[in-house]
Amino acid sequence: MTQRADDVPRRVTAGFAAGSLGTGGFGVLPGLVMAYYLTDTLAVSALLASAVVVIPKLVDVVVNPLIGGRNDAAFARTGSRTRLMWLGTVAIVPLFIATFCAPTGAPPLVGAAWVLLFFTAAAVAYACFQVPYIALPTDLTGDYHARTRLISARIAVLASAILILGAGATAVRDALGGGATGYAVMAAVAVTVIAAGMAAATAIAGTAARRSPQAVGTPHRDDHRAAFVALRTHRHYRILLSVFVIQALASAVMLAGAQYLAAYVLDDPGALTGLFAALVGPALLVMPLWVRVGRRIGKRRGLYAASAVFLAADIVLTAAVVAPGAWVFAVVAMTGIGYAGMQTFPLAMLPDVIDEHTRRTGHDRGGALSGLWTAGETLGMAVGPGVYLLVLAGSGFVSSSADDVVDQPSSALIGITAGFSLLPAVLVAASMLLLLTRYDRKDSP
Repeated sequence: MTQRADDVPRRVTAGFAAGSLGTGGFGVLPGLVMAYYLTDTLAVSALLASAVVVIPKLVDVVVNPLIGGRNDAAFARTGSRTRLMWLGTVAIVPLFIATFCAPTGAPPLVGAAWVLLFFTAAAVAYACFQVPYIALPTDLTGDYHARTRLISARIAVLASAILILGAGATAVRDALGGGATGYAVMAAVAVTVIAAGMAAATAIAGTAARRSPQAVGTPHRDDHRAAFVALRTHRHYRILLSVFVIQALASAVMLAGAQYLAAYVLDDPGALTGLFAALVGPALLVMPLWVRVGRRIGKRRGLYAASAVFLAADIVLTAAVVAPGAWVFAVVAMTGIGYAGMQTFPLAMLPDVIDEHTRRTGHDRGGALSGLWTAGETLGMAVGPGVYLLVLAGSGFVSSSADDVVDQPSSALIGITAGFSLLPAVLVAASMLLLLTRYDRKDSP
């Protein structure tokens, strides 16, 4: 049976949290560097690059719910979700490295096709791990507040992973001068950390989440459609997923824009490390605060408060278009405080929604619902860079090769800054409106 909150050992909590080395690395690093790799190393146009980063995640929208349905069926037979998790852990290593080994001497179209092929395959391998991983909290504990604590531990590791892999991996790339060698070594170093975290989560938390087959019911032939049925009929799941995807899109737009803001607005490509640390670092300090906020006012209100902090900071950042300077780092740190809560509360609310769905239908479809959830998240994370690239294309951005920083027209500088600040602000405001008007005010048992 599902363990009670106080029965979750620290070792299991640590193992579950370790999985964020994988989700943080794969979820953030491509979003941070993929667009820049395509436009400024492979000389791919911004418009074509936007398609390359979006298409693999469109595939995820179809594949992830299928993976979730298959995982539910395996869980019903064996009481374990680990088989697919191991498959994804092993397969992601060569595929992720190959993604950043595109032939730089080939025409841009060849480089774009290469990245599209291997990044799509890597995304499917990652989904084999991520879908069952997101379903684990439902199986590890049934306690409302304990799920927030469990997710907060994961988000703390996620922040560390983003800092280590986002700042560290790009530092490796830059130390080797960028280009083909820099990106290949960066990918090899990053995927080593990613796979290690995935393996730890599978071996420790995945095993601890075993339940008797009777607890999850009998698999059905239409399991792969269960998430889409829930999306249509279960309002809490639909609204929560929509809010999470919109906010993932907003975060991804900022991550994609950070490199461009550093290189062309702040006039210092190396400032990416500082921007990235300012965005993600506060999560390590404020996670206990968000846990207390959730306990005091509930998860839904906590999510609204975190979103408000993120929105306010983004509005201030729009001033960078006329007055760029060191103050940008401090305001980006404010967005990081909001970002930590925006990551924690939806993931802590998802197990509650899965339980609600199980009570209503009589069937545990945690894997299927988590599959569509991860598809939405990865789609948002991929569409973010694509949308940002469309902003660049519309503002007259000039692509280049060999990581050259070229002079940009003033319209492109406006596009770079507005895409980094104003666009995420609009998206988060829309998600807040949806959360406020459509999700029930009562958010605790």
